[in-house]
Amino acid sequence: MSFVLSWSGGKDSALALARARQTLGDDGILLTMFTEGGERSRAHGLARAILDAQANALGLPLVTGSASWDDYTPVFVRTLAGLRERHGVTAAVFGDIDLQAHRDWCLRACAEAGVDCLHPLWGEPREALVHEAIARGIEATVVAVRADVLAPGLLGRRLDHDLLAGFAAAGIDLAGEQGEYHTVVTGGPGFAAPLVLVPGERVLRDGYWFLDLALAAP
Repeated sequence: MSFVLSWSGGKDSALALARARQTLGDDGILLTMFTEGGERSRAHGLARAILDAQANALGLPLVTGSASWDDYTPVFVRTLAGLRERHGVTAAVFGDIDLQAHRDWCLRACAEAGVDCLHPLWGEPREALVHEAIARGIEATVVAVRADVLAPGLLGRRLDHDLLAGFAAAGIDLAGEQGEYHTVVTGGPGFAAPLVLVPGERVLRDGYWFLDLALAAP
């Protein structure tokens, strides 16, 4: 089965990919949606060069679409349908855990595009999943935090058990499923070599603190 994975560049996407490869094989494609100008990913505000580097390290092709929030769904559906027609993709994989509205949207989009919809993490305990990601060796760095619940000083921190203990003390969901934080993956299962990222400035945008990151010079 050839599949496409909705790739945010973060820990949940990486865990979903690791599981998908175990059951569907390695014949996958990554799909990332970008802002209208195509410079930053919609989900985590990552630079295109970082997404390209992740895909190269994983040995998978990266397909992208650019859209505003208003036309996000039709662009996503057209992109999925194009992958089905040109590359024989039969299923789309998502890293959602238990937010029903997200799952409903994925099901509708896949139905319109004519592909199966798979959620390999769905319905499992959030805390168990984030601990599994760490145990599998997924290396993730905090790249965004919701300004009303977490301090910008957490940006750039490695996702590990100490950080999870801090999240627990702050009373937030450890997996960040309510959008409390987002990560960027720099290594783990399937990576030929880890990425080295250089932190830049912190930016407050749309209620989130974002850490601008760039690839280290070779």
